[in-house]
Amino acid sequence: EREVSLSSGKACARALREQGYNVREIDVKRDLTDLITQLEPRPDVAFNALHGRGGEDGCIQGVLEILAIPYTHSAPLASALAMNKQKAKEILKPMGVPCPDGQLVHIDDLRKGIAPFKPPYVVKPNNEGSSVGVFIIRQGDNKPPLGLDKWSYGPYALVEKYIPGKELSVAVMGAHLHKARALTVTEIKANTEFYDYEAKYAAGGSTHVIPAPINQDVFNEAMRIAAFAHEKLGCTGVTRSDF
Repeated sequence: EREVSLSSGKACARALREQGYNVREIDVKRDLTDLITQLEPRPDVAFNALHGRGGEDGCIQGVLEILAIPYTHSAPLASALAMNKQKAKEILKPMGVPCPDGQLVHIDDLRKGIAPFKPPYVVKPNNEGSSVGVFIIRQGDNKPPLGLDKWSYGPYALVEKYIPGKELSVAVMGAHLHKARALTVTEIKANTEFYDYEAKYAAGGSTHVIPAPINQDVFNEAMRIAAFAHEKLGCTGVTRSDF
């Protein structure tokens, strides 16, 4: 998700400069020594605009903790829990948060057609963002999809029952020790089969309707669940829950 991170970083830097902040952009790569060098002189705060593994899963947060540099968004533990889809579900589902049925399955089993559900079902990496590596297995598919042949997201995949319906998203702001605030519900209309990486980031890939024109009870429940999940996972700053 490097390209998305660079795009987000530039947009955030531009917005902060427009508000009068002195901004220094840092291109984070895998060389930790280089990163520490770029962080000199030490900033007052690091605005984390990274997407995906390393940026959202607690890794960069841990580095900044060690360096005692304040940063935006969630701490290492909350970041790691929220990024790990199966672990987040194990925490939230017993608390009443509705989650699709699913389990981790070895990728070799999936290649052999061994899955916990009959089609249709969804296959996704357990700890990636931006819908990277997500695809749908449908009834009648007679060969493994290309995504399984090129799988590069670890030995296990998260397999979940496919749930048809509208794509909704809720952004939440606040700290878990205080009342988190859900902003509104957005309906996302993808121009592809579902809201995949292309629909998210390609020009014209999707349309966002704000606020979502849905039943008010559903609207209110999505707002409640998003704020609840934000708080229970210990998140701070900004999160987004998808439905």
